[in-house]
Amino acid sequence: QVQRALLSLTLSLEKLQEVKGRMLEAMHKGLSRQTHAQATVRMLPTFICSTPDGTEKGDLVVVELCQSHVRTLWATLSGDGNQSPQLMYKIFEMPGDILQGTGEALFDFIAQCIRKFLEEIGNPQHHLPLGFVFPFSCRQTQLDKAELISWSKGFCCSDVEGKDVVQLLQLAINKQELYHVEVVALLNDTVGTMMTCSMWGKPCEIALVMGTGTNSCFMAEAQLVEVVEKNSGRMCVNSEWGCFGDDGTLNDVLTPYDQRVDQESSNPGERRFEKMVGSLYLGEIVRHVMVMLAAEQALFNGASTSILGTKDAFKTQQVLEIMDNDEGMAKARSALEALGLQPSERDCCRVQQICRVVVSRAAALSATGLAAILSHMCHSRQLERLVVNVGVDGELYRANARFGEILRSVAGLLAPECAATLVPSTDGNGLGAAMVTAVALRLVAQRREVDQLLGPLRLSRGDLARVQALMRQEMERGLGKESNTTASVRMLPTYVCNTPDGTERGDFLALDLGGTNFRVLVVRVMEDRIHMASEIYVIPTSVMQGTGEALFDHIIECIMDFQMKQDLMEQVLPLGFTFSFPCQQLGLDKAVLLSWTKGFSASGCVGQDVVQMLREAAQRKRHLALKVVAVVNDTVGTMMACGYDDPKCEIGLIVGTGTNACYMEERKNVGTVEGEEGRMCINMEWGAFGDNGCLDDFFTTFDQMVDEKTINAGKQRFEKLISGMYLGEIVRHILLAMVEKQILFRGKLSLKLQTRDIFQTKFLSTIETSDGLALQLVQGILRDLELDASFEDSVLVREVCQTVSLRAAQLCAAGLAAVVEKMRENRGLAQLAVTVGVDGTLYKMHPHFSQNVQEMLQDLVPSCNVTFLLSEDGSGKGAALVAGGACREANP
Repeated sequence: QVQRALLSLTLSLEKLQEVKGRMLEAMHKGLSRQTHAQATVRMLPTFICSTPDGTEKGDLVVVELCQSHVRTLWATLSGDGNQSPQLMYKIFEMPGDILQGTGEALFDFIAQCIRKFLEEIGNPQHHLPLGFVFPFSCRQTQLDKAELISWSKGFCCSDVEGKDVVQLLQLAINKQELYHVEVVALLNDTVGTMMTCSMWGKPCEIALVMGTGTNSCFMAEAQLVEVVEKNSGRMCVNSEWGCFGDDGTLNDVLTPYDQRVDQESSNPGERRFEKMVGSLYLGEIVRHVMVMLAAEQALFNGASTSILGTKDAFKTQQVLEIMDNDEGMAKARSALEALGLQPSERDCCRVQQICRVVVSRAAALSATGLAAILSHMCHSRQLERLVVNVGVDGELYRANARFGEILRSVAGLLAPECAATLVPSTDGNGLGAAMVTAVALRLVAQRREVDQLLGPLRLSRGDLARVQALMRQEMERGLGKESNTTASVRMLPTYVCNTPDGTERGDFLALDLGGTNFRVLVVRVMEDRIHMASEIYVIPTSVMQGTGEALFDHIIECIMDFQMKQDLMEQVLPLGFTFSFPCQQLGLDKAVLLSWTKGFSASGCVGQDVVQMLREAAQRKRHLALKVVAVVNDTVGTMMACGYDDPKCEIGLIVGTGTNACYMEERKNVGTVEGEEGRMCINMEWGAFGDNGCLDDFFTTFDQMVDEKTINAGKQRFEKLISGMYLGEIVRHILLAMVEKQILFRGKLSLKLQTRDIFQTKFLSTIETSDGLALQLVQGILRDLELDASFEDSVLVREVCQTVSLRAAQLCAAGLAAVVEKMRENRGLAQLAVTVGVDGTLYKMHPHFSQNVQEMLQDLVPSCNVTFLLSEDGSGKGAALVAGGACREANP
């Protein structure tokens, strides 16, 4: 009979795994917006988004509502890593009638305790932030706004449920004329435990309370907490797991003893998990087991046990004492004799067994809930292994070492992918509430500093409309015959007068030169498709920085090598030359180099026609079968390549290491060339937009720092706000400023971060790809820069990256808006439909850049329907198509 009773209270590892699975399912329901209202595990957001980092400082007051008293605390933090907080406590016993009285009486009593406490410590009059520990289920909408869902633990004050308890306390405090005391944060005892255990350099992200009741909280990925808008970083979630099983999911685990305890409780059918785990109920479970075994005459030899029928006759404290190996038997005898029973040695032994099994089950079930949280955190953070500290408090844990041992070992078996260290709470909830309040104040101050630093980079729609108008103004100046030479946007004619129309046919060579590597291609344009073969050749640094003759000789040698490999040496093929350096074009096959960029400095080239230099090199190499018919830059090549696939493509855009745009302008508007009919592609060279000072209002101190260290200070101002060569460096300067203000990395700088260009633009793509579920990637990048980054640091670094890249995308959109609006007006259309051909690593590789450009463009020019088409084949294909168009014109 005894074995049967004990067996029904014993859960196998397999059954605990099942319960863990059900707990996980219940947690997911609580986190989901769709199922939150019906969930038994409510997963309530606390709006606590950070744990202490040791820099918190200042004077704080805490008031904690306990079962039979109110506890007040004064804490002074010095920002020394929380190594030596100064604490003063005072306990005020609570009159018994308060628990069942009015809400006004309860909060007035709490406020009176605060006033008396402050009077005793000298009545300080400076602003005092207050943390409020309120250990009941609340629906929080802010850190300082929480509606009571329901009372528990014997409290039943009227006119409080559904009300904001922070507001009720603040009103009561104001009635005491304590106007300098402000309630800043509300939390329950579980959150207080987590925050207390997060001190002294031990970050803690989970807390369990196993006392009269039971609960847990943990730092969840904010984007999974669907009931709040916040979607980055982490937020502490109060699980309210005591209600787990209220929907029947634990029915196969409940024993007849649990059913009787539930029926005799003040809330039958509710808080089923808590009634198997909380210390308020364990003595009752043991009592019901003894009642049943006595009725079966398996205990007390059939003697009268009517006293055991009295509720609360057997206390949990007695259960915990009886479990003890050394004195347990004596404690059992003493407790049973106090009830008027005459237990035998065997009776005492069996009662001890029952106590151990009931408490062991409570520990195992608590461990199952902990294992569910651990596995959820590990999975949601996409970790192979989670290492985490768990703050623990409550009389069950504190009073019984065996409880902690079972908790640790069972959690380890059920969540082997996680390593959890249990950290006992040393001070209860008061210090935790002080830390929540201090962290809240630190975050408010930090947010103010961050917004001040990033504010100048956050552009309003009005700012962008102004940039659009300035770009339009500079475009008009660049097109004007008289004003062209002083315009910051040069608007260079390309002599490309048509986009592909599908009639191009034949074989063409293409040469794509824009960096240390260049590509030679053969492009076969057929009726239904284009076939390309290509090879990449390297230009040695010595050639890049040698003479112009040596550079163009090397290029011709590579072309000849390619033609030999492709068996093209006997053919004279038209060649399109993509030359991605600033040039003044004087014809389709005539382009004068204005300046070298990208590390080139070959002598004797600036001011020369690069097509003529290529032809002269061909003559020197006796390669007479070379027919250069067109020279274009990469932006034009991109537009032409995309134009073959989409006839509406009349704009080219490059956003990579640098940035530029081109578009089809009405020829009558191009004052720098002769002719009125048709259209001509204009190479805007918009990277220089703002070089005349028109964008100075948009240049921040960080942009100025970046510009000053470049080889062309004061030049290419627009490009330095947008392109990949500069964004990482802008971010680096912002991070340095944040470290100096002690907003980041606890004010500790690494030598690497002080190194120019160490923060690469590709980091922005990685960091912004990393949502809340993969911020360890951000921490990895920062670790490589020798920065000890907390989770909160990583979130802030991501915000900086997002701000810088969003500004770049929006400025790019403002520039495009000027282009498409001008095209619409040129053509007298109410609505323009046009396609932009795009290339460049920043546009293609950054996870949000393209979307941000498109959204802002749509907002700025709603009268234009703009489609973006990625160039997959590079600008070499476009150069070949320009060559094809030139041949078609020459031989109609």
